[in-house]
Amino acid sequence: MDLRKLKTLIDLVAESGIAEIEVTEGEDKVRIVKQAPTVVAAAPAPQPVPTVLTGSAAATPAAPPAGPGAVEPAPEPVKGSIVKSPMVGTFYRSPSPGAKAFIEVGQMVKPGDTLCIIEAMKLLNEIEAEVAGEVTEILAENGQPVEYGQPLFVIA
Repeated sequence: MDLRKLKTLIDLVAESGIAEIEVTEGEDKVRIVKQAPTVVAAAPAPQPVPTVLTGSAAATPAAPPAGPGAVEPAPEPVKGSIVKSPMVGTFYRSPSPGAKAFIEVGQMVKPGDTLCIIEAMKLLNEIEAEVAGEVTEILAENGQPVEYGQPLFVIA
């Protein structure tokens, strides 16, 4: 296959919304897969430190520390059953790019209904509902990496 054609195909995948393309030309076969960007958790930001500037600039005060009376808001308890990722992989809401999603918020599901697909090591794993109820939240983004135990859906 011509190198210019390969470059054009790579550019097409990079610029479009498609995630994968496979082209066969005679006995030549090429498959181009767009990888989702890797999400890296950042370390907590350090507390600001007072800085003394020279010249006409004044000193920058430090942020007030949280006192013993300061209370962080507690996260709201989730109402319903949380479906967690059983593996590390890439989360997909539909069976193929451009296809209708398996489920939407507000949809009723029953045990055994397919909720999503997680691709791990080039294998597509269907994730099924274990409880019946209404899908109240979808917590993962389509095409994004997910971790083991990461919440994916809330079913009430």
